[in-house]
Amino acid sequence: MDTTKIKSALISVYYKDRLEPLVELLKANGVTIYSTGGTQTFLEEQGATVVAVEDLTAYPSIFGGRVKTLHPKVFGGILHRRDNDSDLSEREKFEIPPIDLVVVDLYPFEETVASGAAEADVIEKIDIGGISLIRAAAKNFKDVLIVSSRDQYDEVVELLQAKDGATTLEDRKRFAAKAFDISSHYDTHIFNYLNQGGQEQVFKQSVRQATPLRYGENPHQQGTFFGKLEDLFEQLNGKQLSYNNLVDVDAAVALGAEFEEPAVAILKHTNACGCATADTIKEAYLLALSSDPVSAFGGVLITNRTVDLGTAEEMNKLFFEVLIAPDFEADALELLRSKKNRILLKQKPVELSTKQFKTLLNGVIEQDKDLKTETEANFTTVTKREPTAEEKKALVFAAKVCKHTKSNTIVLATDKMMFSSGVGQTSRVDALRQAIEKAKSFNFDVSKTVMASDAFFPFPDCVEIADQAGIKAVVQPGGSIKDKDSIAYCDEHNMAMVMTGVRHFKH
Repeated sequence: MDTTKIKSALISVYYKDRLEPLVELLKANGVTIYSTGGTQTFLEEQGATVVAVEDLTAYPSIFGGRVKTLHPKVFGGILHRRDNDSDLSEREKFEIPPIDLVVVDLYPFEETVASGAAEADVIEKIDIGGISLIRAAAKNFKDVLIVSSRDQYDEVVELLQAKDGATTLEDRKRFAAKAFDISSHYDTHIFNYLNQGGQEQVFKQSVRQATPLRYGENPHQQGTFFGKLEDLFEQLNGKQLSYNNLVDVDAAVALGAEFEEPAVAILKHTNACGCATADTIKEAYLLALSSDPVSAFGGVLITNRTVDLGTAEEMNKLFFEVLIAPDFEADALELLRSKKNRILLKQKPVELSTKQFKTLLNGVIEQDKDLKTETEANFTTVTKREPTAEEKKALVFAAKVCKHTKSNTIVLATDKMMFSSGVGQTSRVDALRQAIEKAKSFNFDVSKTVMASDAFFPFPDCVEIADQAGIKAVVQPGGSIKDKDSIAYCDEHNMAMVMTGVRHFKH
């Protein structure tokens, strides 16, 4: 192993917290410390003797601090090769001191963007000197140790304590990889900020926080979640979320966002097996559960209101995997925590990305999220009979649920409750028949429902089957070359049909 003793260090950081133990160790080992500005002041307050970078370069910090360390005496001290005679000769000629350790972090670009700051303030948080120092030290890992984040301080202190102030080539290479991870992440976020209009058609994403999962979709598949789940949820109880939990939770959050009135949805394998609105969430839950109490077993629940004790008592009778709510009353939370593995998530009001992507074949596909939701204002009545006011409300509700259900899909619902759905079928006729049979199996009268379809009817067979079941109002996108055949059947049988012009395929 190529072991190198650290004799000199450059420290220039934005965040000063957690730095003290490393400073104390460098002081104890007699390391020469170079620094700038606020970091220099901080280090001197810690009792360290510091050589100002301005004294090393004979240049002051200029242009409002934009240029401080960008100088051959700094970068030469980092980048010269210790085993190259020519480099060593030039170093001596130009009186460039060697730098063995670089401790630098980056301006908070992501945080500044997230704060909603003005563009001028965001641009000032594009680090130049810091990122250049990180790249230089990481490139020359053969001779230099780069510490590029305060999250690495504890690890570095332990390393230097264990090895008497020295590092091995393996150590330095490992920290160089961390540094390029940080620099590439940083540049990706800068690019995406400047490319918000999508002028450059490239795919760049960087998520540094990783949570290993027990396994993926199945036990023989490995799985990892990349992201800051704690920004969206506070987990109040239960085991770690699994891969399948996360997929269902994502679907639940999307469906739950459709409703302003008190609502509860129950999902299984990303499809709603129950969804209802009511004056209270207890009523909404009982209605949603009644849609399909069999499928609800082991499902994911979401509500848009605080869970009270009365609702919790009803929910506690059901075995479910996850419950998502904006809050929980104390006594309700205590009751729901009675099952230790039950996952309880308090949802935070976080604005989610409007883009989605997934791997496909040998690449990635990206698209805008489906954020269109039709209201009565988007309905165009194409039949002689206009839907009644009650039917229109039911059509709006049914269309919301249908939008979040796997294609091909048909949803049967009233204005407050989903009765049933046919999901993920290869034929829209099969989806409708599945929905009707399922509703009847739970003794629902489908003649009280309306029908929503995620895509157009290529033939009049679906409206014919619906009519025979007693369904008299339909919402669909329209757009088939044979729309007139479905419209004609509806007119002949006193059915109302509205078209939205918006398809909601979901694969």
